[in-house]
Amino acid sequence: MRLLITAGPTREYIDDVRFLSNASSGRMGCAIARAAVGRGHEVVLVCGPLEVAPPPCSVRDVVSTADMLARCCEEFPQADALIMAAAPADFRPARRVRGKIKKSAKPPTLRLVSAPDILAELTRRRTTQVLVGFALEAADLEKNARRKLRDKGLDLIVANTPEAIAAERSTVHVFFPDGGHETLADLPKEAIAERLVELVERLVAERRKDI
Repeated sequence: MRLLITAGPTREYIDDVRFLSNASSGRMGCAIARAAVGRGHEVVLVCGPLEVAPPPCSVRDVVSTADMLARCCEEFPQADALIMAAAPADFRPARRVRGKIKKSAKPPTLRLVSAPDILAELTRRRTTQVLVGFALEAADLEKNARRKLRDKGLDLIVANTPEAIAAERSTVHVFFPDGGHETLADLPKEAIAERLVELVERLVAERRKDI
């Protein structure tokens, strides 16, 4: 099985020294990649700036959300499944300033525009790939996760809360299109990763039988 996995945050630069990002460490995505490699699968890991070391696999380093999208589009046609564990930025500055914005008495106004929606674009390009998304929700976790599951046409979605960011342990809720639900409570991310790879193996095997 060939898995395309994303991990970590992306950075959207305001000028040459400042950027918009988030606190994602990449731990979950790297744990999934490590579990997949350990189970004998071929893995391509597309990752933003990580706080943890990636496992021994094909690593594609990126910076911006547009960079991540471009790399994923290159690798996606050869993949059996995509596991979108990264936390790409949702917004980017409308204009990047070259050099450094000088400090002034009146702070500049920063206008934002939407960054590319990686999962939506890959959903549009899918042929037979299994798609796994993640949803970080501060409120209405199940409602919002199931909406994303449906709207993006995913095969499953993994939902968690902001407490999971950069943590070594986490609780995640896995939702399926048929209404099914599985909770993995207070586990090391490595254990969660093993279970997610098991689920993807099952989904890929079922998809192959249908082809």
